[in-house]
Parts: sequence; structure tokens; C-alpha cells
Amino acid sequence: MTTDDYIPTVPTTGTIRLGQFLKLANLAESGAHARDLIADGEVSVDGAVETRRGRQLSHGMVVAVETPTGTVSARVG
Repeated sequence: MTTDDYIPTVPTTGTIRLGQFLKLANLAESGAHARDLIADGEVSVDGAVETRRGRQLSHGMVVAVETPTGTVSARVG
């Protein structure tokens, strides 16, 4: 694994909703920003585009956000 392959793990307790996780992992600046990212199809969970802000995430899932500068990811811990 190279440094480029590293995906940070964000500690959580139990399950967490996608919108909340985006804020916790600093992948979104606010709840409104998270909502917009999800609505625009810029968020994927384990490689599949996710459009439900309330999607329940559990330990080990990888969330990725497409940004103008590339993809930013975080793992649910």
C-alpha cells in the first residue's frame, strides 16, 4: 500500500447516517453542503453512488466524495 492508497478511518459508535458522517469526516462543511453533495450524485458508498442522505453506514464502509481536485475518501470506523 502506498501513501496514495491510504484512506483515513473516522471513529464512530455503531451506525451513522451518511449526512452526519460527511460532516464528521470533514468531507462536507455543513449539513446543507452534505445534502447538496448527495443530491448532485457526488457521493459514493463502497463504490456505488448514493443519493439517500439518511443511508445508514456501518463499520468498514468507505465513503468517497468527488471534488474538483479529485476524490476524497474516509472509512467508517
